[in-house]
Amino acid sequence: MPARAPLLGLSRTTLMALVSSWGFKPVHAQRVWRHLHAHVRDDFESIDSLPAGLLGRLAGETTTAWLPVAHESASRDGFTRKYLLQLDDGRQVETVLMRYAGRVTACVSTQAGCAMGCVFCATGQMGFERHLTTAEIVAQALHVARALAPTGERLRNVVLMGMGEPLHNYDATIAATHILCDTAGLALSPSRMTVSTVGVVPGIVRLADERQPVSLAVSLHGATQAARAAMVPVAKTWSLDAVMDACRYYCDTMDRHIFYEWTLIAGVNDGPEDAHALGRLLETQRAHVNLIPLNPTEGYAGSPASQHAARAFQAVLVEYGLPSTIRQRRGIDIAAGCGQLAASQTERHDQPKG
Repeated sequence: MPARAPLLGLSRTTLMALVSSWGFKPVHAQRVWRHLHAHVRDDFESIDSLPAGLLGRLAGETTTAWLPVAHESASRDGFTRKYLLQLDDGRQVETVLMRYAGRVTACVSTQAGCAMGCVFCATGQMGFERHLTTAEIVAQALHVARALAPTGERLRNVVLMGMGEPLHNYDATIAATHILCDTAGLALSPSRMTVSTVGVVPGIVRLADERQPVSLAVSLHGATQAARAAMVPVAKTWSLDAVMDACRYYCDTMDRHIFYEWTLIAGVNDGPEDAHALGRLLETQRAHVNLIPLNPTEGYAGSPASQHAARAFQAVLVEYGLPSTIRQRRGIDIAAGCGQLAASQTERHDQPKG
């Protein structure tokens, strides 16, 4: 028996071709697409005048692949909510809804687990399980959009910074961004969709060669090869020099800047000498640095840099003409912050649903 087509993973063009192959007009596919992606609903029988035969084919040969919620946590900060979502094979991934002034952001996973092994990251500590499909990536963003519907809020930003390395799952990740940016669906702006990588050089180059319009964030954490390799094992595969060469190629090809992520760890990479090293590394780059005080995980004993150290670090970057932002910490009490996602129902700090 052939597998059922996952509707959420089909582009609008592919869905139109599928519906046409069944003998129905493409306009009906357009209506199904909008029902799924713009209205975030799958009760196709409520679509006026949709042919009964098409309803039967959709029910028998496709699946919408909404991801059931295994667990939900609300942060005491009042702005963050984390969803543990169930995949068909029993694996689970985490997705985070974050509210900021004037916008709502979804932090979406691209893999169950991660093969990159960054020492301070809970997902890296759990190891790699499998890539997510395009439908599973899209479903996470649509889940957040559905959660916002009762409040009238709209999802405006998606960061592919959840569990996994997006450029290790390149094809599914990029296909998902195209679907989420489709103007007949959620209509997200590509510039408001950020793909984060720990430095997968072939993926960075491919983004540039394909002129993918999403924003790019590159995690550094160390400004020398030795310092970076101590925290980011993949640096042994793609050296810091190779990463920076790829980043220069990306900026030149795309004519745009890169966000560089720097996790501030007390006594490890938060000192003035570290800031100067980063300044020297990036002073000729088109760069914006996001400074992220370390979030706690059970598998890493480091501590976050103090606010004073973060401000001092930022002041040094100003000397090199580098703009930077100290990232707001959100959802730390429910392990929803950067580097904390690990698909566990038993987080010690979970709060009841709000």
